Amino acid sequence: MNVCVLLGSLRKASFSGMLANALMSLAPSSMEPEVVEIGQLPFYNQDLERLIDPPPAPWTAFRQRVKAADAVLFITPEYNRSVPAVLKNALDVGSRPYGSSVWDRKPGAIVSGSPGSIGAFGANHHLRQSLVFLNVPTMQQPEAYVGHVHKLFDQHGKLINDDTRKFLQQFMRAFANWVETIRS
Repeated sequence: MNVCVLLGSLRKASFSGMLANALMSLAPSSMEPEVVEIGQLPFYNQDLERLIDPPPAPWTAFRQRVKAADAVLFITPEYNRSVPAVLKNALDVGSRPYGSSVWDRKPGAIVSGSPGSIGAFGANHHLRQSLVFLNVPTMQQPEAYVGHVHKLFDQHGKLINDDTRKFLQQFMRAFANWVETIRS
């Protein structure tokens, strides 16, 4: 299974990146997760779609990469009770031009994390709202809100909490099953 991993944080040593590395290392052997960079995507502007032929190269490359994937794993922090602009922009770029969305029927899952105790619950659910509209069948259970994420990794970004490791491994197994169910 070819899985695009999209990070809602651009920070080099972000907790989202640490979570992504942990999740990818715990994925079942049937999955091939790969982080797809979204920070280079120009902000979506319909004029660029209409007036430039072809549209910006980063948009085209991103759309092709997501379209080729079997599934998408979103890993996001919470900014002001919502998703970061970079992640929302990736959703917008992938959903256009109208009628050609790369998200349509693409199985997905969300992991959100924050240093706070509620694990970016607001961002997780705000993202789910957009994914419903984009027709991304999003895994419902287990939900993944990773609170106190700053205490789960060492100074090198390695996961040090065994309970979290077990949970993330179960999450990835459930995600693999979810993708297989949706694909069949």
